[in-house]
Amino acid sequence: MNMTEGSKSAKKQNIDALNKLGQDIYGEIVKGENPYFDLPTRGLSNVKYSEEKGILVMGGGLSRRYFLNVGHVRKFIQTVAMAALSKELIQSDKHTSLRSAFYQVRRTIPGTKIDVVDDQTETNKAIEDLELITDLTREQLHINANKNGAVAGDVIIEDRGDVIDWSKMGSGGWAIPSNVEDLVFRKVGAKFVIYMEKATIWDRMNEDKTWKKLNCIIIASQGQATRGIRRLLQRISREYKLPVYILTDGDIWGIYIYSAIKFGSIALAHASDKLALPEAKFMGLTMDDIDKYGLRRHLIKFKDVDIARLGQIKNYEWFKKSKEWMEELGKMEKLGAKVELDAFTAKGLSFMTEHYLPEKLKEGKFLD
Repeated sequence: MNMTEGSKSAKKQNIDALNKLGQDIYGEIVKGENPYFDLPTRGLSNVKYSEEKGILVMGGGLSRRYFLNVGHVRKFIQTVAMAALSKELIQSDKHTSLRSAFYQVRRTIPGTKIDVVDDQTETNKAIEDLELITDLTREQLHINANKNGAVAGDVIIEDRGDVIDWSKMGSGGWAIPSNVEDLVFRKVGAKFVIYMEKATIWDRMNEDKTWKKLNCIIIASQGQATRGIRRLLQRISREYKLPVYILTDGDIWGIYIYSAIKFGSIALAHASDKLALPEAKFMGLTMDDIDKYGLRRHLIKFKDVDIARLGQIKNYEWFKKSKEWMEELGKMEKLGAKVELDAFTAKGLSFMTEHYLPEKLKEGKFLD
């Protein structure tokens, strides 16, 4: 099956999923019954860690939302309105933003002074509900978030007919879109991927041409990885068997970012199969690196919020089962402080790219 046929097939499947939702509701109306739909219960109580898959997954808890229920009717209508918009977008092969989706469904219900939605938080939640009901991602529903990320490396892609060479994107790199489902990889010459949480670190690695010297792909966001970045990491790793290494500050928030990429997140447990990457490994900065590279003078004392997050992560099942990770978290707790990757610049602007990363790769010791 070529890409065009695959896209057509996916388009039909997505429309069929939305049609089924509408047909089920219509069927209840024809029978004179109260229309409803079931959706998985959100929240930690209905999320579990799958040992078999190595990712977070949704449990079996369901909640039923009825049309003829004062407490349910508004959310019911919002979800149906979002389904209608998504079907229209898919059929016309157009995409819209989260913000635009709000305006596209905002209207006054005939005969009333009530709007279908009052603010964007309602449409965002309706989109999440639609994901849960149809098992389609927001991107498959043709609704995109803002771009937030950059990539460079020996890769050539085709994006909606445009051929783009990631090795010739200048100082800014290629801006990673929210939806990467339809990207076609024409050439992947790199041998592995380094993802980093900070755009400033990416800028240094790009200016030093680290991606060329190490023959890798460098990807960054600003903080937590977006859904588009997580999906891109998964696609590259799975389709081209490339190792993915996560490079973060030596703090609990960096480990949380790693956790979300590797195991999935509680909020997006329903999409873990499409976003999580259990093959990913943690490159650093580790607690042992602090002494190895003489970074103690750059320690930043933990705040209460850091200590609280550390306590939470130490209790995550997927970390508790790892002796190495519990030792790492124990060292961090004992130290009571963090170190940022930027501290390497005190040893030379390119110390991280010329020494730290090559040495890490040579040793091949990564937390898993």
